Amino acid sequence: MNIPSVFWIIPLASICALGMAWVFFRQMMKEEEGTARMKEIAGHVRRGAMAYLKQQYKVVTLVFIVLALIFAFMAYVLHVQNPWVPFAFLTGGFFSGLAGFFGMKTATYASARTANAARSGLDRGLKIAFRSGAVMGLVVVGLGLLDIALWFIVLSYFYSGDHMALVTITTTMLTFGMGASTQALFARVGGGIYTKAADVGADLVGKVEANIPEDDPRNPATIADNVGDNVGDVAGMGADLYESYCGSILSTAAIGATAFAINADMQLKAVIAPMIIAAVGIFLSLLGIYLVRTKEGATMKELLHSLSLGTNVAAVLIAIATFCILYLMQIENWVGVSFSVLSGLAAGVVIGQATEYYTSHSYKPTQKIAEASQTGPATVIIKGIGTGMISTMIPVVTISVAIMLSYLFANNFDLSMSAESISKGLYGIGIAAVGMLSTLGITLATDAYGPIADNAGGNAEMSELGEEVRQRTDALDALGNTTAATGKGFAIGSAALTALALLASYVEEIKIAMQRAVNEGQTFIDNAGNMFNPSTANMIDFMDFFQVNLMNPKVLVGAFIGGMAAFLFCGLTMGAVGRAAQTMVNEVRRQFSEIKGILEGKATPDYGRCVEISTRSAQREMVFPSLLAIIIPIVVGVLLGVGGVMGLLVGGLTTGFTLAVFMANSGGAWDNAKKMVEEGHFGGKGTECHKATIVGDTVGDPFKDTSGPSLNILIKLMSMVSIVMAGLTVACI
Repeated sequence: MNIPSVFWIIPLASICALGMAWVFFRQMMKEEEGTARMKEIAGHVRRGAMAYLKQQYKVVTLVFIVLALIFAFMAYVLHVQNPWVPFAFLTGGFFSGLAGFFGMKTATYASARTANAARSGLDRGLKIAFRSGAVMGLVVVGLGLLDIALWFIVLSYFYSGDHMALVTITTTMLTFGMGASTQALFARVGGGIYTKAADVGADLVGKVEANIPEDDPRNPATIADNVGDNVGDVAGMGADLYESYCGSILSTAAIGATAFAINADMQLKAVIAPMIIAAVGIFLSLLGIYLVRTKEGATMKELLHSLSLGTNVAAVLIAIATFCILYLMQIENWVGVSFSVLSGLAAGVVIGQATEYYTSHSYKPTQKIAEASQTGPATVIIKGIGTGMISTMIPVVTISVAIMLSYLFANNFDLSMSAESISKGLYGIGIAAVGMLSTLGITLATDAYGPIADNAGGNAEMSELGEEVRQRTDALDALGNTTAATGKGFAIGSAALTALALLASYVEEIKIAMQRAVNEGQTFIDNAGNMFNPSTANMIDFMDFFQVNLMNPKVLVGAFIGGMAAFLFCGLTMGAVGRAAQTMVNEVRRQFSEIKGILEGKATPDYGRCVEISTRSAQREMVFPSLLAIIIPIVVGVLLGVGGVMGLLVGGLTTGFTLAVFMANSGGAWDNAKKMVEEGHFGGKGTECHKATIVGDTVGDPFKDTSGPSLNILIKLMSMVSIVMAGLTVACI
C-alpha cells in the first residue's frame, strides 16, 4: 500500500507540537521563581507530585503487564486476538502516561513563576500560566498524532497487498486506545481521590473549624492540596484527553475504512482525512495560543474573553481549513462531511458556553447559589444539585443535534437506513468528534492553566506576598475554575461523540473476529437456519444476526447494566474520597491539637504526613473502580453476547454522559459560589455565608474533580475493552 505524500503532514505536525511545547517549557523555566520562601513551597509541591506519580506508575505498570500477558495468551494461544494487540495496548498506555507526566512536570515548575510574575502585573501572570498550560495541550496532541502516525506506517508495511489492509490496520490501531483509556482512568481516579482528600481536609478543618484562610501555611493539608491539583487536574486531564483525541481519530478512520471499502482510493482518503484535520488543528492551535493576553485590572468577563479569543479564532480557522482539506483530498461528498466537522466544532463551543453560564459567578445560576448561603449550607447544596440537573439540558440537546446533523450531512440526508447510508452517516458522527477535538492544543491549554493558577494563588498566600498580588492570583484562579469546568464539559461532550463512533467500530471488530473464526473452521447459522457469511455481511446484517433490537432482553439487560455501571462507579469513587477525607480531617485535627503553636504560626506543620495519607489512600482506593470498568464489558460479552454488549455501551453512554455533566457543573458552580462570597459578597470571608459555601464546595469537590470527569473515561474504556475482547465474545457464541 502506497502512503500518499499528504500523509507526512501528520508526523510533521506532531513534531512541531512537541517542539513548541519544549520552547514554551524553556521560556517558562527562564522566569524567576521568586523569593526563597516561594522556591521552598514550590519544591515541596514538586517533590510530592513526583513521588505520587512514581508510586502510581508502579501500580499501573503491574496492571498493564498482567493485561498484556492476557492479550498475548488470547492472540498467540487461543488465536481469538490480533497478534499486534499486546504491543498496541502497551504503547497506548505508555504515551498516555508520558503526556500526563510532562504536563505535570511543567505545572509544578510554573506555579511559583506565575505567582512571581503576578507581582509585576496580571497580563504577565496570565501569559506564563497559560503558555505553561499549553505545554500540556501540545504534548497531548503531539504524542497522540506521533503514536498514530508510527503505527499506521508500521502496519501499512506489514499488511501491504492485503485486500482488507485498511480495515485490519485501523481496527488494530484502535486497540492502543484501550491502553490509553486504562492509563487515563487510573490517572483520573487516583488523582481525583488524592486531590479531593487533601482539599476536603484542608477546607473543613482549616477554613471552617480553625477559621484560617485558604492555602494558609498553618494548615497541614495545604501542601497535599496543592500537590493534588497537579496530579488530578493536570496529569489526570492530560491522560484523559489524550485517549479522547486518539479514540476519535482512530474510530473515524476505522469507520471510513468500511464505509468506503468498495473504492480503494476513496477508502485511503477517508482513513487519513481525520488525521490530516487533527494535524492542521495543531498549527491553528499554536496561532490561538499567541493571541491570549489581557490588561491590568481586567474583570472576570474580560479575562474569559482573553481565553475565548484564542480558542474561538482557532475553532473558526479549523472550520474554514476543513472545507479546503476535504476539497483538496477530493473526499466523496466533501461539502457534507465538512459540515459534519462543523457540527462537532459548534457543539463544542455551545457546550463550553453553557458550562461557563452555569458555573461562572458572572452569571445568575452561580450567583443564586451564593445567595442561598444566607440560609445555611443545606440550601446551598440543594440549589447546587438543582442547578447541575438543569444544566444537563443544553449539552444533551446540543450533542443530540450534533449527532443528527453530522449523520445526515455525511450521507446526503439519506433517511433510507440502508447499510451504505448508515456507514457514511456514522463516519460523519466520528469526524464530528474529530472536529470538536481538532483544536485540543489550545482548549486543553485553557484547562491545564487552571491548576497552575490555583497553585500560584496558594504559593502567594503561603509566601505572604501581599494583598495586591493575592488579588491578581485570585482573579487568575477564579478564571481557572471556570475554564476547568468548561474543559470538563468539553471533554465529556467529545467523549459522547467518540463513544458513539466506537460503537460502530465494535461491530467492525466483531466482523473481523468472526472472519478469523471462520478461517479456523467455525460456522455461524442465522435465525432462519442459513449459513451466515461475515465477510459479505453489512452492518444491518450483523444487527439482524445478533438481534440487536429493543425486544431482545439481552440488549435491555445490557442497557440497564450500563446505566448501573455509571452510578456504581460514581458511588465507589465518591466513597473513596469520603474515606480518604475522613483520615485527612482526623490528621489535621490531631496536628492542631498536638503540635503546639501551629495556629499562632510559631510551629511548622507536618506537611509530609498529609501528603503520605493522600498518596496511600489514592493508591489503595483507585484499583477496584478502575478494574471494574474493565471487568464489566468482558463479563457482559461472555454472558449476554454482542447484543448485551451493545446495550451495555448505549446504557453506559447515555447515563454516563448526563450524570457526568450534572456532577461537573454542580461542582463548578459550588466552587465559584464560594469564590463569589470570598470576593466580599454576602459578608465575605469568615462569615456564616462563607462557611455555608465552603460546605457546598466540599460536597462539590469529588463531584467535579473525581467522579464526574472519570465518567467520560469510563464510557470510552468500556467501548475499548469491548472492541479488544470482541474475539472472546465471538468465541463464546
